[in-house]
Amino acid sequence: MTRRLLVTSALPYANGPIHLGHLVEYIQTDIWVRFQRARGHEVHYVCADDAHGTAIMLKAEQNGLPPEQQIANVKAEHQRDFAGFNVAFDNYHSTHSDENHQLAREIYLRLRDGIPGAHPGTLQTGGHIATRAIRQLFDPEKQLFLADRFIKGDCPKCGAVDQYGDSCEVCGATYSPTELKNPRSTISGATPVEKESEHYFFKLPDFEAMLKAWTRSGTLQEEVANKLAEWFEAGLADWDISRDAPYFGFEIPDAPGKYFYVWLDAPVGYMASFANLCAKTPKLVFDDFWRKDSSAELYHFIGKDIVYFHALFWPAMLDGAGYRLPTGVFAHGFLTVNGQKMSKSRGTFIQAQTYLQHLNPEYLRYYFAAKLSSKVEDIDLNLEDFTLRVNSDLVGKVVNIASRCAGFISKRFEGRLSAECAEPQLLADFIAAGDSIAAHYEAREFGRAIREIMALADRANQYIDEKKPWALAKVEGMDAEVQAVCSVGLNLFRQLMTYLAPVLPAMAEASAGFLNLPGSPSHGLAWEARRDLLLGHRIETFQPLMTRVDPAAVAAMVEASTDSLANAQPAAVATKAAGQSPQAAAKPAPASAAAADVPGVIGIDDFAKVDLRVARIVSAEHVEGADKLLRLQLDLGGETRQVFSGIKSAYPDPAVLVGRLTVMVANLAPRKMKFGMSEGMVLAAGPGGSDIFLLTPDAGAQPGMAVK
Repeated sequence: MTRRLLVTSALPYANGPIHLGHLVEYIQTDIWVRFQRARGHEVHYVCADDAHGTAIMLKAEQNGLPPEQQIANVKAEHQRDFAGFNVAFDNYHSTHSDENHQLAREIYLRLRDGIPGAHPGTLQTGGHIATRAIRQLFDPEKQLFLADRFIKGDCPKCGAVDQYGDSCEVCGATYSPTELKNPRSTISGATPVEKESEHYFFKLPDFEAMLKAWTRSGTLQEEVANKLAEWFEAGLADWDISRDAPYFGFEIPDAPGKYFYVWLDAPVGYMASFANLCAKTPKLVFDDFWRKDSSAELYHFIGKDIVYFHALFWPAMLDGAGYRLPTGVFAHGFLTVNGQKMSKSRGTFIQAQTYLQHLNPEYLRYYFAAKLSSKVEDIDLNLEDFTLRVNSDLVGKVVNIASRCAGFISKRFEGRLSAECAEPQLLADFIAAGDSIAAHYEAREFGRAIREIMALADRANQYIDEKKPWALAKVEGMDAEVQAVCSVGLNLFRQLMTYLAPVLPAMAEASAGFLNLPGSPSHGLAWEARRDLLLGHRIETFQPLMTRVDPAAVAAMVEASTDSLANAQPAAVATKAAGQSPQAAAKPAPASAAAADVPGVIGIDDFAKVDLRVARIVSAEHVEGADKLLRLQLDLGGETRQVFSGIKSAYPDPAVLVGRLTVMVANLAPRKMKFGMSEGMVLAAGPGGSDIFLLTPDAGAQPGMAVK
């Protein structure tokens, strides 16, 4: 059945450029959206710039621009960067828009006054806005109230100087800005004064029962729901939704000089962007997706630092205003580079444009996909591993299949594939694998999907290695066999590109053109189209689909990031969809940790004692009674070994390993275990758990070969 989905990514703040930390989320969402479309579902993917707040007002002032021009400039840069990474929004809007003003105002008034005709005693009868006076620090020179991040002073607990208004980086204490000693405004340098102001509050505790039920309904990841349970236990508090003039945003109805806090109208921007899309799209109806009884699905992809807003405030606002609640809110972790926080001094705080000036965006899309799971876990961009993995997987395995087969078909058979499939079972296996790969994509287990796809790529290369069409081509009278083998190889390649298309849209489009698939590339590589084999089919001349990552280009990108950012002025706040909180983004990076201990140096004679051999996995199965082990049967080229390996958490379906080449320590002394004898060790990398990666030699290696 065709599903109707509305999908959003968090709104990047219109205060600075997109960097690789932001792109984790947008690439994750785009892959999921492309997968859903490949399955034939109706999907609308919308986003917008988050364009309000004191920080943007100050940034515009710093640049000598009106705020409207400041946000327009940044919006154009954001759209350029997203397009550069093939993130394909159906609509990209701004929270500073007529649609957002109208919807934010409507939601606020419904929360305050209720919905006409609402059933008495329900949450839709209003009464959820309160007012009370609060005391805040005020900058007497700039004539504005100061948020915590715009105040610095001495810690009231330990006396450390130059600490922010909410917490101390030295002793870890938290406090109110009014408790700081020797406070100063980071905007003007003036000493702030305390001043009273009437503020408007959203009465979040009114929605506690509803939120407790909704957060445990399966809409959130378990770890997120568990965290929210802690907040419920601590007690929900009223939410301050107002800010005083001067402020760039929307004025609160019936409250001159008071403005909606940026986080009130920011999530409404999802609705506003979709409303803007509906106005431009015949037959697309806003209420079909947002009314209370909508049968459409609504999904938000967000960073883990903005869960509170999306899993408490936002659903409460929607419910009180009579709108539907999200079907799912999916949080992801932050990005580290080379195991550490992104750093300007190390050249690892890499802007999107800097990356695009040096490297193919599909490299990063693939690497992120290989790392992403459904859990709220940070992922690391290890630049050395990035280079090796892309070169090995995409160039050495996937593209290698097409390049090895296409030349024979074009030169010897006028581009025509054989009329019959010589390996129907092999193709059937590849087609059947699409069901489990689809399940991984659906569950946002992209890393598992990539592993299964690469295991198929290994099988395809194994088939070509065994058949050796280059050798057959030298034997007179073997043309039919050459055509049959290469036709099978290209059909296998087509299956792989169907599965990789959500991750690699540009390479998929080029592949669809080379394979001369019928219809548009999205049609030719649609999920169900994989069941129709290419028989008697004519292909186009093969053109290189992807080149290897050049380590020199990676080094140049890092150097350019160091140069371009070393003297840059820090933005007032970071994007809320970035991998940091606004406060963390403005603070100096911590000192580098001490280098980790490494094993002592060994001599060449010691290393020579280790006999590393290429092995093919003949069978892989679970071990009854063992939580972490898989039983592997390994072909060493005429000899079979049994090895027990603790990789079960990374490969819960051991069948994906069958046929794959790996590397083993062949002269390790056998070890008797309660499950049987283990006759060696396979090599894998990674920190452990589900993040373990079995090592695989490049295409062409054969079982039994020594690794030197």
